[in-house]
Amino acid sequence: MSKLDIKSELNGPQLEAVTAIEGPALIIAGAGSGKTRVITCRIAHMLEKGIPQHAILALTFTNKAAREMETRVKKLTGRKLQSLTVSTFHAFGLRIIREEAELLGYRGNFSVYDETDRMSLIKESLRECRMASARVDLYALGRLFSDIKTGLAVWNRGAGKNGPPQAGPAVSADLRPVYEEYQHGLKVYNAVDFDDLLTVPLELFENSPEILEKYHRRYRYIMVDEFQDTSLIQYRLLRLLAGVSATDRAARRAQGQAANVCVVGDDDQSIYSWRGANYENLLMFEKDFPGAKEIKLEQNYRSTSTILEAANGVISHNTNRKEKTLWSGTEGGKPVELFYPENESAEADFIASQIRHLMIMESLKYRDFGVLTRTNSLARNIEEAFLSGNIPYRVSGGTSFFQRKEIKDIISYLKLMANLNDDVSLLRIINTPRRGIGKTTITALGNLARENRSGIWDAVSRLNRARSGGQQGLFQDKKALTELEEFMDLIETHRAEMLERKSRPGRPWALSQKVRALVDGIDYWGYLVAEHGKEEKIARWKFGNIEYFIRMIENWERDPDNFDPGLYPWLNRISLITRDDGEDDAGDKVNLMTIHASKGLEFPAVFIAGAEQGLIPHERSIGGAENGEEGGSLEEERRLFYVAITRAREKLYITSCRKRRRLQNTADCVPSPFLDEIPKHLIEYHEPETTVDDAALAEDFFARIRAQFH
Repeated sequence: MSKLDIKSELNGPQLEAVTAIEGPALIIAGAGSGKTRVITCRIAHMLEKGIPQHAILALTFTNKAAREMETRVKKLTGRKLQSLTVSTFHAFGLRIIREEAELLGYRGNFSVYDETDRMSLIKESLRECRMASARVDLYALGRLFSDIKTGLAVWNRGAGKNGPPQAGPAVSADLRPVYEEYQHGLKVYNAVDFDDLLTVPLELFENSPEILEKYHRRYRYIMVDEFQDTSLIQYRLLRLLAGVSATDRAARRAQGQAANVCVVGDDDQSIYSWRGANYENLLMFEKDFPGAKEIKLEQNYRSTSTILEAANGVISHNTNRKEKTLWSGTEGGKPVELFYPENESAEADFIASQIRHLMIMESLKYRDFGVLTRTNSLARNIEEAFLSGNIPYRVSGGTSFFQRKEIKDIISYLKLMANLNDDVSLLRIINTPRRGIGKTTITALGNLARENRSGIWDAVSRLNRARSGGQQGLFQDKKALTELEEFMDLIETHRAEMLERKSRPGRPWALSQKVRALVDGIDYWGYLVAEHGKEEKIARWKFGNIEYFIRMIENWERDPDNFDPGLYPWLNRISLITRDDGEDDAGDKVNLMTIHASKGLEFPAVFIAGAEQGLIPHERSIGGAENGEEGGSLEEERRLFYVAITRAREKLYITSCRKRRRLQNTADCVPSPFLDEIPKHLIEYHEPETTVDDAALAEDFFARIRAQFH
């Protein structure tokens, strides 16, 4: 990319942000102001200046954003990017743990626990501490453990080894033994959780100056996207990577140097305090990087001036913010339409009918619509209206079918049978269902595998051979040895069946039948009943998922184009489905999502549903998040509404119900106070239509088309 190309592509402030590559820089990028273009052009400019790829580190918050940045840089430069690092904070942390695994005490093939795995280990830790998991709110306990680990809270008897200096409020230490058992379990199972992806590298950097120096020398140019969403722990990582300490600053001043760190953010879009995000990091950056150049990007390339004026009117009521005013080159635009439906059913019908109306009258496609709600629970009636109206849609978020614990358990059995060296799958199911193989046994197996540079399965085989030869070896627990032997027999027996491709009398031949025999053989139903106690409905629901999984295999086997219905092809197919699940951007579908999930997206037409007091702002907005709800301060709720408004490019609808059903009762609703902050001259009050005649709309549309040809 030449300088002339950059100048033709960017406005003045954008060009300044792209070319300010030496020293610290703070870029305040308003909604829709082209920050991704600025970041990618900045990387391309650095490469053109001769800065090597490996010296550049760009951090963002979603894998999708990281992929988009890398794709744009490739397109701009025409280069292969073998050593450029563009990733999320957590992916970067995972990279460090993988590189330093041996030093950190992990085997190279450690696993990263998702929320399902994490909850299972928390339940196991409760059992180890002889506490009934049925009496504990597992979600709240998981949040507590996360807060302890990331320093948002400490035990009231001391912060412990993971508590950073600025740790948050103290909490009761009654559950500390469970937390310590959970941490021990992660080590035993050779696993890390999502929080570890940040806390482990941070602890490594703080305790190993020579390791920190290695990464400090490697990454000489650092950029952070969505800086307002960084947590304190992420900011501490950034400071360490940039070499920010009293000693470092003094040395840099003596040499006339400054850290080459550029952060891009917008305090008006900080909406994740409930996940530890701290928009005040913007202020801390100015303190820690004195002399940082501040550049404001205020020209919006997304929305009409009407939508931006509405957004500015709302956000101007926040006091703790950097002053800026978005403006657009697209003057005018359609007014914001505000509708007060009678109830949530009328609200859903209105949204569905308006989508059909706009598709016909303005030639929009389904994918051009974003329907935003404050909470997932508000989506139910809208989904019903879409299903009734044959409107295709996608819901962002939720748990993938293949990520459900019961499905992952069965898949892990199949993966182990396909590859006995798959330690991750083996450790997942070695004690599922419960076999009395404890953590002491698993730890010893891991040590034996490490000593012999082998997998866990090989270590189990060695133990069984030693036992059959009369040698007890490391294990004195005869019960554990017996359980291990029975586990091996189970796997080997079913493995032989799974890999058998010929039909034999009295033996199941179809893969689906073999999987069903496996589920029965391990008595997974009995395991579910034992796990959920008196809540048999949950056990039945989970077992129903397994039945559905088996039916999926049956349907795959019956496909006339499937010429190889065996175990390996099925697992390959599962891998592809799992990899793509949740990343499907293809297809023409309406986008139904929470406002939080809409961050970074844009649509020609946006509906904000449920703009009522108690929802926007949320009733838990005062005092922070409780019981897992996404709630922050009143100013954060206003920022959330601002984000919702600025997702719209051309058309914005806002609905506020007069009544809404809550639990078993119907209550009167009060419109959101944020609606009064939108300048009145921008609003058009939408009157409900008595009927929506799609046939009449279609006839009118075709009449206008015919008129163009006469």
